Amino acid sequence: QVRLVESGGGLVQAGGSLRLSCVASGIIFTIGDMGWYRQAPGKQRELVATIASDDFTNYADSVKGRFTISRDNDKKAVYLQMNSLKPEDTAVYYCTVDRMTTHRGPVLDTWGQGTQVTVSS
Repeated sequence: QVRLVESGGGLVQAGGSLRLSCVASGIIFTIGDMGWYRQAPGKQRELVATIASDDFTNYADSVKGRFTISRDNDKKAVYLQMNSLKPEDTAVYYCTVDRMTTHRGPVLDTWGQGTQVTVSS
């Protein structure tokens, strides 16, 4: 069974930093595009950042210049470094992978369970 497990969330003051991690577990041969989404209370889930298998990155305008996404294919991991955090960044953050090749074949559209990030003013 393939899973994504996030960690690194927590409570931080405005202007502070957090680093989120997401690790894929299971017998996985290849990982495609990876990304982070977030969902604030009462709002729809929104894209934060994505990183393709060739390391091409894409960011939401609201986080450009403050957040950095990276990946480590050997560790089957994706990271989100969040700096200059604002109260409006408060949300549950989810990692996702669009496609993984496993010993049981391809697995599409996998999501983690989410990690809470709370930024106090």
